Amino acid sequence: MEKPSAEPEYLSGFGNHFESEALPGALTRGQNSPLKCPYGLYAEQISGTSFTAPRKLNQRSWLYRIKPSVTHEPFHARVPRHERLVSEFNQTTSSATPTQLRWKPVNIPDSGSSTDFIDGLYTVCGSGSSFIRHGYAIHMYAANKSMDGCALCNADGDFLIVPQKGRLSITTECGKLQVSPGEMVVLPQGFRFSVNLPDGPSRGYVAEIFGAHFQLPDLGPIGANGLAAARDFLVPTAWFEENYQPGYTIVQKFGGELFTAKQDFSPFNVVAWHGNYAPYKYDLGKFCPFNTVLCDHGDPSVNTVLTAPSDKPGVALLDFVIFPPRWLVAEHTFRPPYYHRNCMSEFMGLIYGVYEAKADGFLPGGASLHSCMTPHGPDTTTYEATIACGDNSEPFRIGGTLAFMFESYLIPRICPWALESPDLDKNYYQCWIGLRPHFSPHNGVEENGTLTISATGRVA
Repeated sequence: MEKPSAEPEYLSGFGNHFESEALPGALTRGQNSPLKCPYGLYAEQISGTSFTAPRKLNQRSWLYRIKPSVTHEPFHARVPRHERLVSEFNQTTSSATPTQLRWKPVNIPDSGSSTDFIDGLYTVCGSGSSFIRHGYAIHMYAANKSMDGCALCNADGDFLIVPQKGRLSITTECGKLQVSPGEMVVLPQGFRFSVNLPDGPSRGYVAEIFGAHFQLPDLGPIGANGLAAARDFLVPTAWFEENYQPGYTIVQKFGGELFTAKQDFSPFNVVAWHGNYAPYKYDLGKFCPFNTVLCDHGDPSVNTVLTAPSDKPGVALLDFVIFPPRWLVAEHTFRPPYYHRNCMSEFMGLIYGVYEAKADGFLPGGASLHSCMTPHGPDTTTYEATIACGDNSEPFRIGGTLAFMFESYLIPRICPWALESPDLDKNYYQCWIGLRPHFSPHNGVEENGTLTISATGRVA
C-alpha cells in the first residue's frame, strides 16, 4: 500500500475557462502560440470538439509542456491483448436480452497477482460504436496495483469513473486529482492519465461515452438552483514532472483495442495550461436533491448529476443519476420507486449502504441492468414491509446509502463474460416471484363518500 497522498489543490467551476501555471510566468499572454514560449516550453492544443463547433459547445485547452506529446515511437498492438474491452457493440462482440440482470460484487485480485487499472478494466455492456462516434460503454474495474511507468489515453471517448472501494490518485496532463468513494471523476477523451492506489486494492464503475461530452442538466421548473452546483466541480491545478526515463509507455485505447508506444519522458510535463477542456471531479455528497412534497414518488430524472445529450431534445445518450441520502415526505404514497417499464435502459450500482428498493441481494460493488421496457421495481421484501407500515404521513429520512444509475435511450448489448460470470445472480428474478395478489373484489375503498361493489364486481 502506498502512503496516503495529500489532497491536491483545485480550481472550481463547471465548464469555466481556467488557467493555471506551476511556475510563475509560464503561461503566454496575448496569444496562444508565440514564436518562443516562456521557459522554452512547447505550446500544444488539445481539442475536445471540432474547431468549428459553436462557441457555446467548443471545448479546447492549450498545454505548455517541456516536450510535446508527439515525441514517441510508433504505436504497436498491445501484447498480450486485453480481451475484455469493447467499443463496438454488435452480434459478434455482445448479445441482447430483456431479462433483468444482477451481479454480485466482483472480487478484487489477491496479492498473488498484480492488476493495475488498465488490466482490471472490463466491459459489461454498451451500445453503438466508438468508430461512428455514437454510443456508450459501461465498464467495471478491480485493481490492486498502481500504474507504474505508463499512462493511459482514451481516444474513444470520455470516462466517468465512480470508485466504490479505495481512493484513486489520478495524475493527468492538467494536474493531480484525488477521488474517494462517494465522489466521481470525468477524464475527457484524449487526455493521458495514470491511476495510483493510495489505499491499496480498489474497485468501481466506469461509464464511457462516444462522440459527446457530459454537461449539467437543465433545471427547468426547478429554477436557478439545486441538483449539482457548478461551483462544486473541481479541476486540477498545473503540476509537472520533469522526468526522463527510457521505456515510458503510453497506452492508447483506440477502437476498443489497446496500443502501446514508448517514449523517454513523463507525459505529465505540462508546466501551465489554460482552456475549458480538462478533467474534473465532483463530491456526490454536495448534490442537492429535489423530491415530492405532497404525494407520489418523483421520477429519477430529478436526481441527474450529469447528462450527455443525444440529438433528440430531452433524450439522453447517457445520464448519470444518483440516489443519495434524503427525506421522504410524500403522504398516502408508496414511497420506494414504483414498478415501471421504461424506454430508457438502466444500469445501477451501489457505492455503500442499502438501496431503498432492494432489501436483499443488491450489495455495494454489485450492479444490475434493466433494459428497455423490461419491468422492474421493489423486491418482495421491500413491498411487503412498506405496505405493512400503513399510513406514512410522518417524514422519513433515507440515510447511509448512495446508489447511482447510468441511464440511456440506446438498448445495451451485454458482453459474453458478463453473462457467463460466476458473479451473475441467476436467481435475481426470484426477488419478485413472491409478490402475491392483494386484490379483493369485495373490499371497497371509501373516500369522499361510500364506494360500493356490484354483483359483477364493477364499481357502482
